[in-house]
Amino acid sequence: MTQTGMRALFLEVLARVAPDIDPAQVSDSDHLREDLELDSMDVLNLAAAMHQRLGIDIPEADYKEIATVGSAVRYLSAAAGQD
Repeated sequence: MTQTGMRALFLEVLARVAPDIDPAQVSDSDHLREDLELDSMDVLNLAAAMHQRLGIDIPEADYKEIATVGSAVRYLSAAAGQD
């Protein structure tokens, strides 16, 4: 999967976890907690949903690696061997 495809998938899952978010308005620099206002349970649900879709574990210690949309896409792409 390309990074563009990974970004689209991430935004799709993000919109399911936080339905108030419009994926078309989200930039790569948006911080999940500060800008998009996800709480800790939302981040946990997002990590679980990404695991379900991709089979990639995101340990809680790595949540800092998925703090922004762009960093999450890079992290997931690397974990999937697509960096």
